[in-house]
Amino acid sequence: MKRRSPHPLLLLLATLGLVAAACGSPGQAAGPGDERSLILATTTSTQDSGLLEELLPAFTADTGWQVKPIAVGTGQALELGRRGEVDVLLVHAPPAEKKLVATGTTGRRLLVMHNDFVLVGPATDPAGIRDEAAADALGGIAGARQLFVSRGDDSGTEKKELALWEQAGISPSGGWYQSTGQGMAATLRVASEKRGYTLTDRATFLALRDTLDLEVLVEGDPGLLNPYHVIEMTTAAGDSVREEGAAAFADWLVSARAQKIIAGFGVREYGRPLFVPDAGKSVSELTS
Repeated sequence: MKRRSPHPLLLLLATLGLVAAACGSPGQAAGPGDERSLILATTTSTQDSGLLEELLPAFTADTGWQVKPIAVGTGQALELGRRGEVDVLLVHAPPAEKKLVATGTTGRRLLVMHNDFVLVGPATDPAGIRDEAAADALGGIAGARQLFVSRGDDSGTEKKELALWEQAGISPSGGWYQSTGQGMAATLRVASEKRGYTLTDRATFLALRDTLDLEVLVEGDPGLLNPYHVIEMTTAAGDSVREEGAAAFADWLVSARAQKIIAGFGVREYGRPLFVPDAGKSVSELTS
């Protein structure tokens, strides 16, 4: 069998000395299994919540495919896909996802699961936003000039946040509005330390809540729905894309086995699932 040339992203990771972290167990020997490995670009929420730790070993056990996950903001994940530097995406920013699909470089885009976004802040709620609609709550934070901590990392969460500010008719700026440029876990910690507000996916918040001095203040708004899709990349994006691996991962995520894992994830620890499985559905069904 003719071996493929090294994946360009792996060359970059090797240069930065990060291959061991991206590839899994330290000291893992190279061998024939390397031909059945794929690179997944996904969001920090799937990593910070612990979901990847449940899904990826099960996928490998069922299929033999090894997965090298890269957890970044959805905007960065989509860009890696566009450049053909990863094989498959698991992301949560539907408008941006559709733009990538429109380029003709992707295969299937399948709904996998959803959870929701929530607005969190200090229990004292100095802006008085508790139980408001999401856009109204942001208006209250801006009007009171209370600290709001944004991820500022082009993630799906930031995209949702910016859409809510637009809905509220506000362009946030000034000392009360701060960006971390980091993932959800780090942003939650900053908001907690500074007693500010932030928008977060519920899964990451629940996974970290015992370490945070924050409460859920706004939830249940239909505009806070947070769907996740798997997107297969193809060789139209880059010659090194492993279409077979991407298809195997997408098929497995919507299988009964994976959907059962998703449905049970978080129940024991939090008394509720952190994500809701949605294979075979459309986003419109979730909002109807």
